[in-house]
Amino acid sequence: MTIKALRTPEQRFSMLPAFPFQPHYVDDLEGFESLRMAYIDEGDKSAEYTFLCLHGEPTWSYLYRKMIPVFTQAGHRVIAPDLFGFGRSDKPVDDDTYNFEFHRNSLVRLIERLDLKNIVLVCQDWGGFLGLTIPMDMQDRFKKLIVMNTGISNGQALSEAAIQWMAFSAAVPEIPVGGLIACDAGSAVNMMDVIAYDAPFPDNSYKAGVRRFPQMIPTDANDDAVKYGLRAIDFWSNTWDGDSFMAIGMKDVILGEPAMMALKGVIKGCPEPMKIAEAGHFVQEYGIEVAENALKHFKLVK
Repeated sequence: MTIKALRTPEQRFSMLPAFPFQPHYVDDLEGFESLRMAYIDEGDKSAEYTFLCLHGEPTWSYLYRKMIPVFTQAGHRVIAPDLFGFGRSDKPVDDDTYNFEFHRNSLVRLIERLDLKNIVLVCQDWGGFLGLTIPMDMQDRFKKLIVMNTGISNGQALSEAAIQWMAFSAAVPEIPVGGLIACDAGSAVNMMDVIAYDAPFPDNSYKAGVRRFPQMIPTDANDDAVKYGLRAIDFWSNTWDGDSFMAIGMKDVILGEPAMMALKGVIKGCPEPMKIAEAGHFVQEYGIEVAENALKHFKLVK
């Protein structure tokens, strides 16, 4: 089935001084043959570990610009995809195209297509809600975890802050992406960063994915996200035997310390988290410190 989609003109990405990484593309993912997915592939292709960096709403792989060099300079490979609807990846125009399985399946197919092994999963926001449900079905591929301000859907009642975010995004469908991130990250981003975060979206017709993610927050125990989430909770609690590292942006009102400490209790063997007082939801804007501390914890520093 052909999915109608928009493709952001490459000239929109011509002003990215902080993001010198060359994009790579796949357009033959099983089940997504009509769509092109973009990803960053940096570092030594023969490295023992591959850091798979998954972004969430409303960002793209640019969010990992501060962490990628830390990982590669330590001798590791980094893969950072843009989810469909974001970054340089194609953007289906129909809001209803976007659902949990659509995004999850595309990531599974990318991992298979690139044959990624010895994966260090690096995730935040929807990158975690999606990504944390994948290792249970690909256990031989995943070895370590770096997790930031995210969660696993379990069907429990939403927080008031989450409900307010869903209401805001529904009322303001033209969500100002760059401005939203700037408000959260403060001095950690500059005007060029704001431009970069807005770059994938020439106009609101490109923002179906941005509009849809907040409405994908499960409010029903029968939601696919919850079905996968409950299985994932069992996996992380009872089966996971890899090393984990957690960082928390303490100013996040939705997925901050309370949510992350609950997640810590789910992840078997998860150590005490790194708490970043000045960070909000987009922890990667403080990513140099996070990446350096994670590598030290894993003993993966050169």
